[in-house]
Amino acid sequence: MLPTWPTDLAEQSLAGATALPARYYTGNAVAALDRRAVFARSWQLAAHAAQLDGRGDHVVTEIDGVPLLIVRGDDGELRALHNVCRHRAGPLAICDGRAAKRLRCRYHGWTYALDGRLQSAPEMSGATDFDVGAIRLPQARVALWRGFVFVALGEAPPLTDVLDGIDARIGSDALAGYALHRREAYDIACNWKVYVDNYLEGYHVPHIHPELNRMLDYRSYVTKLARWHCLQWSPLESTDDLYGNGEALYYWIWPNTMLNILPGRLQTNCVLSLGPDRCRVEFDFCYPDDAMGASRRERDIAFSDIVQKEDVDICERVQRGLDSGSYVAGRLNPLRESGVHHFHELLRAAYRAVT
Repeated sequence: MLPTWPTDLAEQSLAGATALPARYYTGNAVAALDRRAVFARSWQLAAHAAQLDGRGDHVVTEIDGVPLLIVRGDDGELRALHNVCRHRAGPLAICDGRAAKRLRCRYHGWTYALDGRLQSAPEMSGATDFDVGAIRLPQARVALWRGFVFVALGEAPPLTDVLDGIDARIGSDALAGYALHRREAYDIACNWKVYVDNYLEGYHVPHIHPELNRMLDYRSYVTKLARWHCLQWSPLESTDDLYGNGEALYYWIWPNTMLNILPGRLQTNCVLSLGPDRCRVEFDFCYPDDAMGASRRERDIAFSDIVQKEDVDICERVQRGLDSGSYVAGRLNPLRESGVHHFHELLRAAYRAVT
């Protein structure tokens, strides 16, 4: 039987690969396809466990339009509840918080226990066959890794499979004692996949990032692929008041999470789709206890901002090129763009599964 999916979704070898066509980066139909094929079937980095230490501590987030409330219950368990009241879709929380006793809808006051069970619904005594005890908030799946909370809306590979090999590479104590210091966010006028494509190759570094390029050894820049993630590695040479010398590890985790590990610093990136031609990238800066003084932390954040603004500019220009109608899918560089090819092959497989 012939496939029902488009021929441009067929598997491609790295040596002969082209990029995804422009139509997979534009239009509402592609945004809906990404929601169904990618975000509904993958793990998303959603919170830091330290934000959820105590009972009733909660974090408000969403996965591509699905509001979620991650909360630690009275039993000590973490749950990712849909932040959508079963009455008329009001929110149970609108911001992060600590030590909540219960979850009360901001719209009409329906109240839920921390495990998602409805406890009370004001003035509903006249409703026929209305059973408070039968109503529960839907839940997403939750998994923990090294102090990070991941959630998945539906079927996804086990998180241990997705992250397989990372622990062995970075070492068991590599991120011990790291704490969240600051979050920065960038709203970018491009499809989320444009930003991921850009992250997954060092090919552009000499042309877009002059200061970063002076720290990295482009000739030694290596990309290593795993089933569900990708590592870009380079020796690193910087001043002692920034990172010093060591190695730069840039991990991408399917589909939209990045871990940037440099000496004395971990930065996590989450690329959030806001529509067919808009995304937000959230940067969380994490540092070990007092290992990096305040001045070094500020220099790190300032340097990161320079690099990100360079990426924002080129990604927005690429999106305009994709929207123009001029672009025909170009050949990928087998030496420098194996990470992009890997991402595109995972996308093709995900699209084929729902097409």
